[in-house]
Amino acid sequence: MRVFYSLAWLMALPIAFLYLLWRSRRQPEYRRHWTERLGWAPDLATSRVLWVHAVSVGETRAAAPVIAALQERYPDHVLLLTHATPTGRATGRELFGDGVRQTYLPYDFPLLVWLFLRRTRPRLGLIMETEVWPNLFSACRHRGIPLLLANARLSDRSARGYLRFAGLARMALGNLAAIAAQSAADAERLEGLGATNVEVTGNVKFDVNPPGDTQARAADLRNLYSGRFVFLCASTREGEEALLLDVLGDLGLPGLLLVIVPRHPQRFDEVAVLLRDRGLSFVRRSGGGAATSETRVFLGDSMGEMDAYYAAADLCYVGGSLLPLGGQSMIEPAAAGCPALIGPHTWNFLEAAEQAVAWGAARRVADGTELRKAMLELHDDAQARQRMTEAGKAFAQANRGATARILALIEKALVA
Repeated sequence: MRVFYSLAWLMALPIAFLYLLWRSRRQPEYRRHWTERLGWAPDLATSRVLWVHAVSVGETRAAAPVIAALQERYPDHVLLLTHATPTGRATGRELFGDGVRQTYLPYDFPLLVWLFLRRTRPRLGLIMETEVWPNLFSACRHRGIPLLLANARLSDRSARGYLRFAGLARMALGNLAAIAAQSAADAERLEGLGATNVEVTGNVKFDVNPPGDTQARAADLRNLYSGRFVFLCASTREGEEALLLDVLGDLGLPGLLLVIVPRHPQRFDEVAVLLRDRGLSFVRRSGGGAATSETRVFLGDSMGEMDAYYAAADLCYVGGSLLPLGGQSMIEPAAAGCPALIGPHTWNFLEAAEQAVAWGAARRVADGTELRKAMLELHDDAQARQRMTEAGKAFAQANRGATARILALIEKALVA
């Protein structure tokens, strides 16, 4: 089965590079470092290397406490951080600077994987969250490189997708030294695909500390908000901005300021065009201007400030959940103490979303109409918002500790 999988990759490689070229229309960074995607990673063969793969922004930020723990525990090792997207790579550079070496992970074709491993020679590999690459996993097992899946999550929807290739998934997961699952439900679904040596370690994102300048940035944002009541629409996805403007655009609250922060930076200009076409007065974070009494929307077109946006808001909606997009993490708003509203579609972060609701840190709404109703209710009830703030902070604090449990699995794998 893996032979047919590899042949499919061989035929797909030209298409993959055409896709990169197409993506580069909006993000020119996709035109850089193409040779790395063919396995030409930095030559680290003379170093002691620990390798962490974090596909994009969310996984890279989640990896931060793990990387810090590895740097402290193994100061004589080089930390290699691989990505699949330019935004993930930029986030890694922002968070870790010269403390790690960075490269793109090659496509999962045997020759490319062989070249990558030959040039990097890691003692151990750590795949953040859930990416299953049969050829990479097999090559690591063949070369005696223990490979772990860390902070692993698997939704019902994703599990059903993998079951269509059950034999290939079982073979790939069988090559792993260990799997650190976020929750018991994730562990059960992974075991249903044939995974062994699965432990529930919790979600490492609870261990992520906000940047040291978060409160200063939040204060800067509050100054730009000019004392308005802020409803933050965080990490919105395509189609959500229009929906939110439809249900929140005529609330009749003169002090209300909508702050919209799109999930993907390539959509900043697109959302600005939407606001302009609707005749809404708005300012952009990148412009540095403050909201005036006429400003309806503040467009958060900046990177690396989501913690500050949450800390500066009175109330938020966590994007990707009103439309069937899977939602975004509930951990950041909870840790910041920002009362949150979420829609029905949270399968990508189901455990954290359900826990946040159970703790009282978030409220779930069925659609835009219920979102509008809940927003108005909480706008008028400062005590209810304060209770949600306290519940969020307690929820975030109670779930810390995953990093230490993952580090124990790493140490065990290295001495095995």
